[in-house]
Amino acid sequence: MKKKKQFKEYDDFTLKRIQEVELEILKDFMDICDRHGLDYFGIAGTGIGALRHHGFIPWDDDIDVAMPRDDFEKLLPLVEKEMGDKYLIMNAERYPNYPLMTTRMTMRGTKFKEEALKNIDAPLGIFLDLYPLDKVSDNPKEARRQARDAWFWSKILILRSIPFPMLGFSGWKAKIIHAICGLAHLVLSILHVPKTWIYKKAYEAETRSNHYTKTKNLDFFCDTTPYMNLYAVKDIYPLRKLPFEDVELNFPHNLHNNLTGMYGDYMQLPPEEKRKNHYPYELEFFKEMKEND
Repeated sequence: MKKKKQFKEYDDFTLKRIQEVELEILKDFMDICDRHGLDYFGIAGTGIGALRHHGFIPWDDDIDVAMPRDDFEKLLPLVEKEMGDKYLIMNAERYPNYPLMTTRMTMRGTKFKEEALKNIDAPLGIFLDLYPLDKVSDNPKEARRQARDAWFWSKILILRSIPFPMLGFSGWKAKIIHAICGLAHLVLSILHVPKTWIYKKAYEAETRSNHYTKTKNLDFFCDTTPYMNLYAVKDIYPLRKLPFEDVELNFPHNLHNNLTGMYGDYMQLPPEEKRKNHYPYELEFFKEMKEND
């Protein structure tokens, strides 16, 4: 018997509209970065999309971009100053109810709230996902401590707001983990542990090695696993441009090495039941688009 998908699907028209809005955000992001000399590059599924489809993976509904931490920190106030009427910066520092360590460049006047974040009280909209990459200590013991602490506190941040986070598996193991997560959420809530304090702990762990002048690796530790976004600096630079829809987007020059480490044979289309996206619990396009329907 053919296994059914475990997630909802977009109709073609809605998915195309989401991709169009995200591409508009990407173009504005690229413009402000290029004008201010900030480094950025596509990663993960956006890299697969560029190599395999020259644009979005057909069923995908987001764009992933990484930046070195220093450039990332410069970008955020620039977006708020120069594009604040069109975009807001969504992160846990500015919106303490937002439970993730990623940052989103979110288009004002839109709504895009995934099922996992449906109870989060924050202005979640259609967005560009930004991953700040931090320097990783060249000392293996110190690097492991940095990864462990950043990953741990990022998961505590999620549990402070979400008692039963979405898991990539099911069965008895998922039930046990959900029970533990629910208990942790209850304890954190009863003790009124401040979300801003947890975020600060994760941020301090993530950026612990940034005082170094130079390191061999960069990483975003606060993901599903601490090392899924580990990048060797020698694999990133010099950046190269690849077609992505109707733009030329920066990517690591050894993109193949990065994607192989994350996905294996990424040029092979996955089976239909594994073609996942972030189908939203709530979705609204901005007013101008709705009036033209």
